[in-house]
Amino acid sequence: MRVRLIIALFFLAPFALSAQDNFPSQSTTGTVAIPAPLPSPVIPFIDFSVRNPESGREVAFSVQLLLLLTVLSLAPSIIILMTSFLRISIVLDFIKRALSLQQVPPNSVLMGIALFLTLFIMWPTFETIYTNSVRPLTDGEISVEEAYREAETPLRIFMFNQMRTKPQNIELFMSMRGLPRPNSLADIPTYVLIPAFILNELTVAFKIGILLYIPFIVIDMVVASALMSMGMIMLPPVMISMPFKLILFVLVDGWGLLTDQLMRSFV
Repeated sequence: MRVRLIIALFFLAPFALSAQDNFPSQSTTGTVAIPAPLPSPVIPFIDFSVRNPESGREVAFSVQLLLLLTVLSLAPSIIILMTSFLRISIVLDFIKRALSLQQVPPNSVLMGIALFLTLFIMWPTFETIYTNSVRPLTDGEISVEEAYREAETPLRIFMFNQMRTKPQNIELFMSMRGLPRPNSLADIPTYVLIPAFILNELTVAFKIGILLYIPFIVIDMVVASALMSMGMIMLPPVMISMPFKLILFVLVDGWGLLTDQLMRSFV
């Protein structure tokens, strides 16, 4: 049996070799070679060096960079306290409390509305700051100090216009600081104008909030007296008055009226 197998392999070997050599024209040859490993990803090396300044210009540049980082860190406070954001956010919180709403709309939504209304109101001021301060600074036409002065002026004008009719807060802080009575806007320092503007915005926002509360307080009183007359003392009046408040607010287009009056309060 073994002899027959050897003889069969002897006669069939040439045919097997010829079949291996004559592959079809469109076939691909295989390989058993191990592919080379992929190169490892290259991570750039970042180096921050600290050295002593070699000239006064490098010292001035370091100070300017430090001041720029300080301004960027204080940007949220500047947006909140030196723009219309403060008044709008307080009024929106008042209307939410007057309607006896707890979770709707969320505070993040109210802050987002206040932010975009602030951008809408302050857009001319921001555009002036960009034209006179940011763009010339990036083009290298003015220095950082000049850019600060150019950016400060539109904000000072906006804050002063909100207190033009009632400058009591300015006089208060000027007297507390021991400064003489100002004759123009140029005589008012910025560190006096900013706290005076903040107090003015708080006062105006609370006045608007009081006016918003009046119709809803009337609804609460009517509902409470009706429940007491029917003997429903244990039933919270807020559960009954809140739907009536929402109906009244929707029927008079409350959001539209509130936005319109907020815009007019800054004109």
